[in-house]
Amino acid sequence: MKASRKLVLVLMALVSLPSLSQTTVKGILVDQSLGEGEPYATVRVFQPGKSDKAVAMFLTGEDGRFSHEVNGRGKYDIVFSSVGKKELRRAIELPGSGELDLGTVYVTDDATMLGGVEVVGQKPLVKMEVDKMSYNVSEDEDAKASTVLDMLRKVPMVTVDGQDNISVNGSSSFKIYVDGKPNVMFQSNPSMIFKSMPAAAVKSIEVVTNPGARYDAEGAGGVLNIVMNRMDAQAMQSLNGINGTLRAQAGNRGVGGGAFVSGQQGKFSFSANVMENYSTPGTTDVEMEQQNGGGTILTNAATTVKLPFTLGNVSLGYDLDAMSSLNATFSLTSFNMKNEGSTTTRQLGGAYGSGFNYITNMNTRNARTSFSGNVDYQRFFNKERTQSLVLTYQLSYSPSKTEQDNDFQSDVAATIDLTDRHSVNREHTTDHTFQADYTMPTAPGHTLSLGAKTTIHNATSDADYFLSGIADAGSGMDYTYKNIIGAAYAEYAAQWNQLGAKAGLRYEHTWQEVEYRQGLGRDFSTDYGSLVPTASLSYNLTQGSNIGLTYNMRISRPGISYLNPYIDRSDPNALAYGNTNLDVEKSHNISLVYNKFTQKLMLNVNLHHNFTDNAIEQYSFFDGQLLNTTYGNIVKRHQTGANVYANWLATPKTRLFVNGSLNYTDMRSETLNMRSNGWTATAMTGVQQTLPWDIKLAAYFISSSKTYTLQGWTSGMNLLTANVSKTFFDDRLTLSLQGLTGLTDGGNLKMETYSRGNDFLSHQTIKVPMSGLTFSVSYTFGNNKRQMKQHSSRVQSDFIEQQSQGEKINNMGNMQQQ
Repeated sequence: MKASRKLVLVLMALVSLPSLSQTTVKGILVDQSLGEGEPYATVRVFQPGKSDKAVAMFLTGEDGRFSHEVNGRGKYDIVFSSVGKKELRRAIELPGSGELDLGTVYVTDDATMLGGVEVVGQKPLVKMEVDKMSYNVSEDEDAKASTVLDMLRKVPMVTVDGQDNISVNGSSSFKIYVDGKPNVMFQSNPSMIFKSMPAAAVKSIEVVTNPGARYDAEGAGGVLNIVMNRMDAQAMQSLNGINGTLRAQAGNRGVGGGAFVSGQQGKFSFSANVMENYSTPGTTDVEMEQQNGGGTILTNAATTVKLPFTLGNVSLGYDLDAMSSLNATFSLTSFNMKNEGSTTTRQLGGAYGSGFNYITNMNTRNARTSFSGNVDYQRFFNKERTQSLVLTYQLSYSPSKTEQDNDFQSDVAATIDLTDRHSVNREHTTDHTFQADYTMPTAPGHTLSLGAKTTIHNATSDADYFLSGIADAGSGMDYTYKNIIGAAYAEYAAQWNQLGAKAGLRYEHTWQEVEYRQGLGRDFSTDYGSLVPTASLSYNLTQGSNIGLTYNMRISRPGISYLNPYIDRSDPNALAYGNTNLDVEKSHNISLVYNKFTQKLMLNVNLHHNFTDNAIEQYSFFDGQLLNTTYGNIVKRHQTGANVYANWLATPKTRLFVNGSLNYTDMRSETLNMRSNGWTATAMTGVQQTLPWDIKLAAYFISSSKTYTLQGWTSGMNLLTANVSKTFFDDRLTLSLQGLTGLTDGGNLKMETYSRGNDFLSHQTIKVPMSGLTFSVSYTFGNNKRQMKQHSSRVQSDFIEQQSQGEKINNMGNMQQQ
């Protein structure tokens, strides 16, 4: 009996041995013609000579690398397949434990496949993950004739209203990064800069709705990362020489041009972007009726803006050896905005008596230049490049000057001060950032990330105020602002087959100091710490769908424009100033995310809820003589909503888009004894159509409903935009024509705003010229091998019998076929 038991145990052990034998198969799949990793290719492992059922199946990463645990011991076949590539089959032998490193595996183009399939498709425009979305601008045909602001209207989780105000994840508080690093210039006036930038200068736009502990804690809505155009490092390693693109555009709203060039020589690589744009948006008309203190103020204003804009950046890279590299990026941004106009004002009733009229001639000039540069040193400690150290130094310098003239004309005596005013404000901002990031694997599928960062922010502001050409010393101000932020973080990520998890903790300590050398402000200093947790869970429901749950806490520090007590007296009926007593705003965000991918459909649904109990809000009140506008931590805000993005390939030549959101917002303020709430909806629907002769046509309808603030609301808008493009000479030359128009008031965009307080009411109507046509041309030069490969790989994989790998770009983890 004992012998038979031992025999059974031995047999059971032998039967279970293959399932206990496990080998990690890894390597990198590379396109032989380009030398760059082949992303999202399917890797399958079969029993020798069999192809009916795979014992394992998974995808390569975005850089072509793969690493997956395979059960079994002995001889097997591994098969690599990707759209437009010849299938590669290789015999391997699994040791049953440890690792099997296949090194670099090369795949080649399948001329037969490419020759027999119509070239009409391309990579998916959107890469969807649980905590981040990436919109592939460079693969969107519309980018050749659009601005970055136009493209943002198409990006999931981003909304742009009729006045070009940007919101991310339902919040206007978000951080802007450029190439993964905070950018002071872009953050200062994103709408204006994005409206001036051609989309062709951008590779992709990333919306990080659940920033991990690696990111700065600031920005309630998350992070908007603009990835500039540059050639992939692996591609450049195999393409010595120069490649580039020249572009130009002209229309009734402005003209511009630019160039992109990249190259490689041995271990040294570089890429550069330069652009110049001159915008003339047209004349904006504003009508306003304001009631306060028993009086009424009626105004009619017309303003015209001229905006020359220049941007340039250079990226340099050098491979010190096989495991380390040195990279540097330098950028320069400059604009000189001029805003001219006149306002006719009538005041009557109450303190204004029988009434009087006056005219204000306005002239504002805002010049700003920003330089930023960073140097990165990266060192890998293993050949799989999963353990690394990155050291970064970044410098930002941004001087600016704003001049404003307000000259008044009146035929009768007024009861308010109509002395001509002139103000000059000079600011200088310098940032030094030191950062270290370390990443290491702790087990297969497990990664630990640690890091520290110090940011030193120094700013000066010198404001002079003049009445009838004479300096008013009591109204001027000169101060220095110092802000030091020290941070450290730890983040752990793990993947168990279909289940993935990530958790992190970041601590930031802030020291602020303001010293006034002139003016009525009081010197003050403060310091505070913020502990910011993040967490996410993801689960692969099927090979083409996943679900995720995320939580994060974000903060918003009041900037100097919110804190500055300087009183803006340019309007004789109003005062505007900051509040030195503002506290850091803390918000909590919870999201449930669902992603689904098929060969024809990409779908993302995001259900979210966020709340803050000390939101910083701009508010106004009437002091009996003038309308005062300032800021305070006075609002408790709760928002619940949903975002939906869908991309459906209806036919081989027709693609339909939907990008929409629906949110309910509730705001309450005990300080002002006020409450506001309501539903807000946005939608962008569109179609991309390939016409005969390979002409590309796209049309989009953009709409938004009323939005709410604590003291009022802003009406919605409706826009229609379309463009048509055609390429020539093997995709080297592209010609595009884009049109944009509002759907109300003769093609203009008409918007209304309403605000109220306990002692005032204001209603405003704004008419913004929108109708416009823009003609664009771009020409690509240099090594054409890469361009031809990109063109030929645009296979509409939805209509190829084999499974598309590109459409599964968003796989959330390794997939195992049982």
